[in-house]
Amino acid sequence: MSAHPADSRLFGHLWGTAESRALLDDEGRVTAWLQILATLAEAQADVGLIPRVAAETIRGHAQLERIDLALVAEETQTSGHSTIGLIRALRATLPEDAREWVYYGATVQDLADTWAALICRAIGDIMVRDVTATRDLAADLARRHRETPMCGRTHGQPGLPITFGFKAAVWAAELDRHLARLAQGRPRWEVAQLGGALGTMEFWGEQGVDLLEAFAARLELGAPEICWLTARDRVAEFVCLLAATSGTLAKIGNEVLQLQRPEIGEVREGFRPGTVGSITMPHKRNPENSEQLVTLSRVVRAQAGLALEGIVCEHERDGRAWKTEWLLLPEACLSFSASCALGVDMLERLDIDTERMSVNLASNRGYLMSEPVLRALSDRLGKHTAHDVVYEASMSGINAGQDFLTALRADRRLDVIGDEELRTLLDVRGALGSAGQFVDRVLAGLGRWQ
Repeated sequence: MSAHPADSRLFGHLWGTAESRALLDDEGRVTAWLQILATLAEAQADVGLIPRVAAETIRGHAQLERIDLALVAEETQTSGHSTIGLIRALRATLPEDAREWVYYGATVQDLADTWAALICRAIGDIMVRDVTATRDLAADLARRHRETPMCGRTHGQPGLPITFGFKAAVWAAELDRHLARLAQGRPRWEVAQLGGALGTMEFWGEQGVDLLEAFAARLELGAPEICWLTARDRVAEFVCLLAATSGTLAKIGNEVLQLQRPEIGEVREGFRPGTVGSITMPHKRNPENSEQLVTLSRVVRAQAGLALEGIVCEHERDGRAWKTEWLLLPEACLSFSASCALGVDMLERLDIDTERMSVNLASNRGYLMSEPVLRALSDRLGKHTAHDVVYEASMSGINAGQDFLTALRADRRLDVIGDEELRTLLDVRGALGSAGQFVDRVLAGLGRWQ
């Protein structure tokens, strides 16, 4: 039984994905660390620091199935050192002529930070795949519902008519911007770390910079202009992007949750037979995915705060900063990957009730068209005077239980607008402004950064 929900057989599906757990569990981490060590040996052979045959031997033995993970754990705990257990376990598998060349001159942070860069790359790939899918689903909703009118709401109250396509286009554009940020940022944070004791690469002498370039190239990572032992902005920027993107997914989820409320009922999550909403209220169909998107984003955003704290470091190494990342980076990545998967699933199965949208518009009895009336009256009376007139007519009509047309016609100051023009102003489709054009602009611009 796992102590962490992400690793729980019962609840793990809520807090991560099998894909992200495979990257971040002990087996995934050790596998990646072994590959980094083998690549380091190969790069050192490339620049003449160690024998080529030793590098080849290390590569052949740096396999998870050859390593005793129990020994790694025991040696790590008894030594109090983060990687000595792994080094001892790997050396134990090697012939004598290769053992001394393992981890030659490198430090824990070289290994851990390079692993973090690889994790950023892997999670970035997941983000490209899943956020692109979610964006495209939102774009498809925008395209299909370009002309579908619904209540636009401000401060939780009906304001003006919009289209559901306009709402979905806002989602698609925001997700697309996150993908642009990812594309722009990847060269900054998918960067190897190889600095040695203090970042000067002193151990490797004149071959230091050449080694850095060879090491990074073999891992298909960037080579930094200078080591980043106490420059934690790379990790912080990446986690902040995860937080912002999960925030957008949570915003969409929250919108679905709110619009699924029966008193609104305009959209709802697709229902899977067998899903139970309540153990005491059998009729319940809860917005499970949309609710969980908000929860997951809170977790990711909390990790972003910790990542930003890590930027404040001391001198040339500060374990308080980067060791915190050992906790926050997996936590953020697990919750983010779950968020991405839920976002795709939610929009794939989203039900849109256009009839209920029409009913809700009609239930406002014309008052949502107050701005078109204000605009037309402004030409006759001036904008601020017109506002006072429409306001007073509206408040009087609402208090009297009248529809908007009746309320307007009860005020003689509105006689300057004829009956035919007034009926035109109260037509919902005439109050949509440039909603359709904005949908078209978003759809035309998607993916332009790629």
